[in-house]
Amino acid sequence: MFDFQELDVYQNAKSFCILMQNLIADSKFDRVTNDQLYRASFSIMLNIAEGCSRFSKKDRKNFMVIARGSAFECAAILEFLYEVSKMDKDTYTGYVSGLEEISKMLFAIIRKLKNN
Repeated sequence: MFDFQELDVYQNAKSFCILMQNLIADSKFDRVTNDQLYRASFSIMLNIAEGCSRFSKKDRKNFMVIARGSAFECAAILEFLYEVSKMDKDTYTGYVSGLEEISKMLFAIIRKLKNN
């Protein structure tokens, strides 16, 4: 098992990515929205993994910052989908709550890497 696979933030990001894959498969969003949501959700998970492979704290921190940016990107896409009535409020709120948790976890890692 790789180190990143043991991280709660990675497991949460992977679960979120799976949720987004299922949402895309079950919904009739346009191709651009599907692609962007797919790539952004996948990016969270992949940047956490790649960041864990880096030796310097600066490099690891950079990948965690990118992962957090992708979480924000997903939040913006989901807000757009909610605003154009492509998803209901409860669904939107549930997805965004998961993203907020991932974002907080990433922020804690970023802060720790900055201070050490």
